[in-house]
Amino acid sequence: MAHVQSVTGGLARIREDLAAFYQDLHRHPELSLQETRTAGLLAGRLRDAGFDEVAEGVGTTGVVGVLRNGEGPVVMLRADFDALPVEEKTGLPYASTARAVDHEGREVPVMHACGHDMHATCLVGAATLFAQARDAWSGTLLVVFQPAEELAVGAQGMIDDGLFERFPAPEIVLGQHVGPLPAGFIGYGTGPVMAAADSLHVTLHGRGGHGSRPEATVDPVLTAAHVVTRLQGIVAREVSPSEPAVVTVGRLQAGTKDNIIPDRAELGINIRTYTPQTRDLVRAAVERIVRAESAAGNAVAEPDLVWSAAAPALVSDPGATEATIAAFADHFGEQRIHTLPLVTASEDVGVFGDVLKVPTVFWFWGGLDPDPTIAALLEGRMDELPSNHSPFFAPQIEPTLSTGVEALVIAAHTWLSRS
Repeated sequence: MAHVQSVTGGLARIREDLAAFYQDLHRHPELSLQETRTAGLLAGRLRDAGFDEVAEGVGTTGVVGVLRNGEGPVVMLRADFDALPVEEKTGLPYASTARAVDHEGREVPVMHACGHDMHATCLVGAATLFAQARDAWSGTLLVVFQPAEELAVGAQGMIDDGLFERFPAPEIVLGQHVGPLPAGFIGYGTGPVMAAADSLHVTLHGRGGHGSRPEATVDPVLTAAHVVTRLQGIVAREVSPSEPAVVTVGRLQAGTKDNIIPDRAELGINIRTYTPQTRDLVRAAVERIVRAESAAGNAVAEPDLVWSAAAPALVSDPGATEATIAAFADHFGEQRIHTLPLVTASEDVGVFGDVLKVPTVFWFWGGLDPDPTIAALLEGRMDELPSNHSPFFAPQIEPTLSTGVEALVIAAHTWLSRS
């Protein structure tokens, strides 16, 4: 513990600077694969800290830093830093008013509604502390700022760009996510902790015409309605009740006017599963239903199905998680550490560990005002609290920031510490 305290002890000197840096990132969010300003700031922080190598543009906008400090393992700390197309409604003095053009060509508001600005700031803090206290650890620290987590393509993009060929390959991957828990508290799970995610874009083909003469048309809207209804039977009737799964139709677009039957309808479908077997089952069932309903509706052509934005289930290695959480309990106290149920949201951080066949450890930490959040937890009113992706979600700066920095330091130090 003495060695890790000599690392975390430097936090008081940089806390105010980190808070200002966080507010700047929050005020200037950038969409996935457009994070150029943010990437430049993050790279600058690593260079100022004295990292041996700093690279920008890895996987389009990713940033990588390498800090070598003698013999020992290579440990990877990862944070994401992209924002969402959400209009901020927090009322904070540093709230975002940014707008941008998204990857589909639409002008949208932009906000750090998932806390990735806090993730990036905490990793800047941890990287700085390790660089300032080299006598307290040994090994190589690999710092990865990953873009495009919200599109579930950032991790794979960095790997495809040679992340583990150009830089030291880690023996463990460590990451965290801020969420609607009391600030200062840490939540964790072992084994599968977050769901695999798959998105499917479907185009149904009909024959358009006048709404008064449906017999002269093939109505894709009717087919789309049957697809939406039928899809809800997959989890209810094809997946075991003991296996969590979710199928959501989040987008259905068709037509331009009430008396015109369009010639096409589009659906955006999202799937969440936890095992490869269930993932394959649900994906196959979705395709079967879309094709069958299209045929039943007498479609003029086969439907178009385009899978995208896939992320595997995030598995927090049981043994490595146990060691990391034990270190957290020593530092924060067991009363601030809690187990969490399965999270049906998804994260692509697991791609890094999967491709290398090394352990991943992932945890959550709280970002909301502790007193009302604890009261809501005890009274079963969690749905009243702003959660990730809400226009009202913004972590309380302290103790969220300090807890996040310390958690990253302690987790990495668990594997980097000298004997």
